[in-house]
Amino acid sequence: MERALSHASAGAAITNRKSLARIFIQLSFDLIKENGSIIFSNGHVWKQQRHIGITTLRKLGLGKKSTEHQIEDAAQTLVETFKKTKGQPFDPSIPVINAVSNVICALSFGHQFEPEDENFQKLIKASEIIVKFSGSFFYVMFIMFPRLMNYLPGPHQDALASIEVINSFAKQEIEKHKESSCLHEPQDFIDHYLLQMEKSRNDINSTYNEDNLARCISDFFGAGSETTFTVLKWALLLLTNHPDIQEKVQKEIEEAFSSSVSISYQDRKKLPYTNAVIHEIQRLKYVFLVGIPRQSTKDVTMKGYHIPKSTLILPDLRSVLLDPEQWETPTEFNPNHFLDKDGKFMEREEFLPFGIGKRICVGEQLARIEIFIFLTNLLRAFSFRLPEGVKELNEAPIVNVTMHTHPYKLCAIPTKA
Repeated sequence: MERALSHASAGAAITNRKSLARIFIQLSFDLIKENGSIIFSNGHVWKQQRHIGITTLRKLGLGKKSTEHQIEDAAQTLVETFKKTKGQPFDPSIPVINAVSNVICALSFGHQFEPEDENFQKLIKASEIIVKFSGSFFYVMFIMFPRLMNYLPGPHQDALASIEVINSFAKQEIEKHKESSCLHEPQDFIDHYLLQMEKSRNDINSTYNEDNLARCISDFFGAGSETTFTVLKWALLLLTNHPDIQEKVQKEIEEAFSSSVSISYQDRKKLPYTNAVIHEIQRLKYVFLVGIPRQSTKDVTMKGYHIPKSTLILPDLRSVLLDPEQWETPTEFNPNHFLDKDGKFMEREEFLPFGIGKRICVGEQLARIEIFIFLTNLLRAFSFRLPEGVKELNEAPIVNVTMHTHPYKLCAIPTKA
């Protein structure tokens, strides 16, 4: 762990992406000063918002059958949607983001949406606009000249409107929950948060309020949906480009389970190669260009460098995930990075896509469960192949705040008639 921490710390200075890093730091500095979300807050605010996030996920059954059933239902819906393509080339983006987003909706709001629901699609579209805007030229201009840009047209206006769409959606759901008054038997994140607000009503130091609740929901939806969606898109692309690896995963699943048996997250122990493949996808095709910026709480000297108190630190997790000293073939898709000489899965302390330390991603376990269940269900039902005439899907990322795939199409061929 000490070595991994050392590499993560050393990666705080990003040499090849300095301008984007500086912009991200400036934006994050502004957010950290006043934001009451889980991701972009500090001190007492952060402690309370993170606490309610973690405890609520546990109470809602994260890691237990109740939550897994919701994810399994979403995975089966995705399988049925893929079947409708009848083996013809298609873009998996829309059905995948619908499925992943509905898992977050179920945990946050207590219900899922039909894919064609107008408000649901507005929510997804708003999230996409914000992500695409991040790191663009207009994003740079907006951060440098915010007051001026407020009066000028451009995609930044769409991004601002999209932020308001998500906040308004969250506040509408909050109002619905207040009217239904289910605090005696909370069913979702909003219920649990409103209950905590009631308990803390006389606490002058409480940071539990409706504005912060809306921000937390935005965190869940933005971070929870976007990251898992991106990993699954990379997974389908890589497995289509590497049919030999895909076939080994399918063979392992087939040998371990009959077609009538559902696969739970605990079953990953029976599927070492599959587990290794999933970890390797997340290592090689890391979602975030850089980690979320943090502030130092006191003066500190590290490896001869003095870091003053309140300095914003931007962790470069890539320096660990692609470190040639830690990985045999750091830039290649190689599941053997997570297998020992006997073919058993092995954890690696250098595997840090979710961050490290006290501020590690709140939704790490949820993301792990989702990715495992979605992929195993899809690979049981289909073999993913290149469209006719296509030699290989583009594995180069679209570099933004997140590392997305280029648009692509594939064929989902049913494994059984």
